Amino acid sequence: MHPQSNYGHLIATIEIFTGMCLLAVMTGLIFARFSRPRARFVFANNAVITRHEGQQTLIIRIANARHNTVSRANARLWITRVERTTEGEQLRRFYELKLDRGDHPIFVLSWNLFHFIDKDSPLHGLTASDLTQGDAFLVLNVGGVDDSSIQQLHARRIYSWRDIRWQHRYEDITSVSPQGRLLLDYTKFHDTVPE
Repeated sequence: MHPQSNYGHLIATIEIFTGMCLLAVMTGLIFARFSRPRARFVFANNAVITRHEGQQTLIIRIANARHNTVSRANARLWITRVERTTEGEQLRRFYELKLDRGDHPIFVLSWNLFHFIDKDSPLHGLTASDLTQGDAFLVLNVGGVDDSSIQQLHARRIYSWRDIRWQHRYEDITSVSPQGRLLLDYTKFHDTVPE
């Protein structure tokens, strides 16, 4: 079966061209949607505030659950809380918390993020009750480049004031095997202990 006239050939050509283009576009969209890697970052259930290097410090532990490397990993942390203006209006404001090591060249295993609570920190002088009254929560954004697919990964975790453990530290997850290799025990990843 084939067209019997020039008009029929023209219609068949347009139909074939349109069908092939539509198939190519749909295939590309479906491939792009399902081939996009998902970030499999594991965030500790709680953030902790403890002494580190002799200074009050907010620490958040994260890990890479993928069995590959994430290059140029970066993290940014904010705190948001409700405040009242001098006119009596209630506003929710965001403040960025400066991280001691906000970039990681090759994120493979675990990563502790440190924010030192010094006089320049938005957390300076605040207590647990201050965060409760301000309905405060932490917003952590982590990103990087997946080495396998060379695509950007993003993940976010939000910690409310209830998720912050004051005067606690994370359980140590590192040990050394009899062969001298570093071992990480992820069964203790979320565990915290009082100072």
